Amino acid sequence: MSDRLIGRLPWALLTLALVLVLAKVALSLGREELFETVFDGVLVLALSTTGAFVAARHPANPIGWILCGLGAWGGLAETWEAFAYRELPTAELGAWLIGWSWMVDMSAYVVVFLLFPSGRLLSRRWRLVLWVLAAALALGVPGQALNPDNPDNPLKADSVVLEVMFGVGMLLLMTSFVAAVVSIVLRYRAAVGVERQQLKQLVFAGSVALPIMALAVPLFGYDSLAVRVALAVAFLSLPVAAGIAILRYRLYDIDVVINRALVYGALTATLAGSYLGAVLLLQLALSPVTESSSLVIAASTLAVAALFRPVRKRIQSLVDRRFFRTRYDAALTLERFGAHLRDEVDLETLGDDLRAVVAETMQPAHVTLWLRAPAAGR
Repeated sequence: MSDRLIGRLPWALLTLALVLVLAKVALSLGREELFETVFDGVLVLALSTTGAFVAARHPANPIGWILCGLGAWGGLAETWEAFAYRELPTAELGAWLIGWSWMVDMSAYVVVFLLFPSGRLLSRRWRLVLWVLAAALALGVPGQALNPDNPDNPLKADSVVLEVMFGVGMLLLMTSFVAAVVSIVLRYRAAVGVERQQLKQLVFAGSVALPIMALAVPLFGYDSLAVRVALAVAFLSLPVAAGIAILRYRLYDIDVVINRALVYGALTATLAGSYLGAVLLLQLALSPVTESSSLVIAASTLAVAALFRPVRKRIQSLVDRRFFRTRYDAALTLERFGAHLRDEVDLETLGDDLRAVVAETMQPAHVTLWLRAPAAGR
């Protein structure tokens, strides 16, 4: 294809996805739960938008095209399924498409994990996982697409062979998924520099998404709005994190995100516990004097407000020392050097100290200090 066509194709796919989402909303609004309509549309647009930007900026990286395709495919399936709400022709085919298209979606995510972030496999040996994935689709999709247990399936066929095909296909699909996760771990352990920073984005999103997917529904059920919102965040986090990492990994420094999440999560829990404890203790202490709770709440709020800064500083120090030791040691080194700088007057000693500090805190391959020679007459 020409460069012009390649440059326009991602935005054409994004436009197609947007049109399909609008059609889905028009067909579904008021006919299904609002949360489902919003979530389906946002997920399709997140996949399509992320894929379009990645494909436009890095057309040689297949991840962008996979995400674009996922968005357009999801938009088509959701819109076709919504035909049933308006009693349009071929609505049953839309429900049938949704019934097995999730296997294609999951397979696409497996490929993204295998290729992330460079768009290439770890080695030629990992092609075996792609063959396993292809076998999973070849067996699982027909087994699910012709499933007789689905009453809306217009193509159902009662056959033990199809049940065996679906079971084997699911086993192969889960095997390839586990292998893809292992490839990310191996790639992360061997990565350095930019690639390691990119992988941190996906690892962080996965560490949030996978526990939610694995635990939320079995423990609390899908009917809970909180669980459904958590699942929506989990599904959205993976393509968005992948896109951010590929486009510009420094757009959000994941170390800072993790650091702030740890600090403010611990701070919130500490202050909430302190507030509740203060309210209970003050109520016990002041109950003989007054029955009003407003004084207790006001006093507790002031006490927690006074604790905010010292507690945050203490927690920040603990988090840096425990989880971000390199940054913590670098900060201490710079602080000590700043104090030493005020008392040192020998230029050669200062130069040696400066090179040592730079080497210790930034760990460059080589350090060179250049001092400008004073002008004549000065």
